[in-house]
Amino acid sequence: MAVCYTPSTVDDVFPVAGIRLGAVAAQIKNWQRNDVLMIECAPGTTAAAVFTQNRFCAAPVLVDREHLAWQHQHNKSLRAVVINAGNANAGTGALGLEHARRTCRETAVLLKCAPEEVMVCSTGVIMGAFPIDKLLAGLPEAFRRCHEASGTNAAAWLAAAQAIMTTDTVHKAASARVTIDGVPITVTGIAKGAGMIHPNMATMLGFIATDMPIAAAVWQPLLREVADGSFNAVTVDGDTSTNDTLIGMATGQAKISPLTTLNDPRLSVFKKALLDVALHLAQAIVRDGEGATKFITIRVEGGRNVNECREVALKVAHSPLVKTAFFASDPNLGRIVCAIGNAAPPELDVSRVRLWLDDVAVIVDGGPAPSYTEEAGQRVMNQPEITVRIDLGMKTDGASTTVWTCDLSHDYVSINADYRS
Repeated sequence: MAVCYTPSTVDDVFPVAGIRLGAVAAQIKNWQRNDVLMIECAPGTTAAAVFTQNRFCAAPVLVDREHLAWQHQHNKSLRAVVINAGNANAGTGALGLEHARRTCRETAVLLKCAPEEVMVCSTGVIMGAFPIDKLLAGLPEAFRRCHEASGTNAAAWLAAAQAIMTTDTVHKAASARVTIDGVPITVTGIAKGAGMIHPNMATMLGFIATDMPIAAAVWQPLLREVADGSFNAVTVDGDTSTNDTLIGMATGQAKISPLTTLNDPRLSVFKKALLDVALHLAQAIVRDGEGATKFITIRVEGGRNVNECREVALKVAHSPLVKTAFFASDPNLGRIVCAIGNAAPPELDVSRVRLWLDDVAVIVDGGPAPSYTEEAGQRVMNQPEITVRIDLGMKTDGASTTVWTCDLSHDYVSINADYRS
């Protein structure tokens, strides 16, 4: 189960005006549960999206990039997103592209909109033959459920979060509400992910909706900025997936003037709510990392720029030796020191490096802290949540970065060894 994480309930999730959801069991992977989700968006919904940087990206990613560009170019709406779990439609060549486009066409018929106003997402096994007939057969029922009375309530959001799960052990949903110009604004999101997680993006699907009216010229850079501080700051195993997608949907249903410029003074309030939701979802993915028993925050400061700090943080986060030490609760902290040295720039003066585990000083001035004891290190390593803080000492007012990761357990190997069965 996820580390120190309680899944959201209907009391925690706020529906977003202009969003309808319908989840159905299409048996994509012969699961006896919902595995296809339709998110229907009200006319006028503005889309933004961030996609995987994997060069072997899945067919839905290629199609969604095209459709997002078309929507922005022609000032058109996002009317629906169709998601399936159980098959990634990746490594499927021209046929996979046709299946993704056909899903958009069939959905567009139901909504009476252009196919380019539909986006698709898939998650599951890579290179498996895509069960297009099963997916298409489920679309009418998903559309019908969108239009049931329950299609807009909090329970529908939780059902949606459950429908997109693969190796996840818990559903992931989060909400925030703020008041802008006296008008209540809602931000609600769902996500899936547990393995093949690495920045740019991670094997995750995320969908965040808001009733705030936002111009595409503001929405796209805003979502990218928020993704960089949340979904692009988590890692489980260092593998970037073929399908990673984060889609933002701004329905514009709130009775308030839209955000049309990046210097709008109201933007900071909205951005905080958006980041709160994104951080909750991103950290939930790490807490639910396949086989995870520890949730680890790694903060690196004192670098000359953010990239230097990020390289060190990710090296520590990805090191199998570091991750297995955390799993064993073993204060073999030389493994962290080794990872720092492997990623730090040549100009690093190790005599200025400092390292802490929570409140315990481990390294001072490049050597063991006089106050450090094995017992103190063991106390922290026994905890389910641990913070590693590293000061590179290259600039006293230098840049910093934070990434979140988890340990590497026996179960991670077992889960991935059995993934296709």
